[in-house]
Amino acid sequence: MAKNKKLNNKKRISPTTVALIGAFVITIGGFFSFYNFISDKKLLAYDYMNDQIYSENETEIYNVNTTEVESTDEDQETEQTYTDIESYIGYLEIPKIKFRRGFYNIDSSLNTVESNIEIIQGSSLPNVTNGNLIIAGHSGTGWKAFFRNLYKLEVGDEANVTYGGLTYRYKITDIYQEPNTGTVSIKRNHDRTTLTLITCTKDDSSTQTIYIAELYNIE
Repeated sequence: MAKNKKLNNKKRISPTTVALIGAFVITIGGFFSFYNFISDKKLLAYDYMNDQIYSENETEIYNVNTTEVESTDEDQETEQTYTDIESYIGYLEIPKIKFRRGFYNIDSSLNTVESNIEIIQGSSLPNVTNGNLIIAGHSGTGWKAFFRNLYKLEVGDEANVTYGGLTYRYKITDIYQEPNTGTVSIKRNHDRTTLTLITCTKDDSSTQTIYIAELYNIE
């Protein structure tokens, strides 16, 4: 009997140990919450500065040649740097999910999903007739998951691109998925000017979701 009591005592974890483990878990959770909070605040400040620059340079036009299209993996977690302020050349807005985000010239070092939404090589800007503006972004969680709410979009929803002083209005005509292999097939009507959005499928990093939208108005 005495032997069993000793064995039971050995198996128990003391309240002090439990308290220490709990405090450690809370501290780690607090650290990541604080990290994301600071990152979000820095991003807001950075966007404000970019907005000011954009308002002075919105008529500048950039052209892009058509080449093969490749998507981007979402494995790395690197915080955006804010040492160099560079102007956005346009904005993507999606009213249904209250999304608004600037984008950079395709050749910019900040044109990457690790820093922002990314214009993919092979894109045409909105002023190119029958062209295709292709934009990729991270989904999931964290400060750089700019496309986290794209999964809420449906055929018929609107997306707008402001570029060169004009607003290009698109409506989503198709949504489909493909394996996340590093490349993506764009299935669109080449007789229409289109916008393509690409991100990882919600809760399934093995596939990516592609949203095709067609231009219906310019203001």
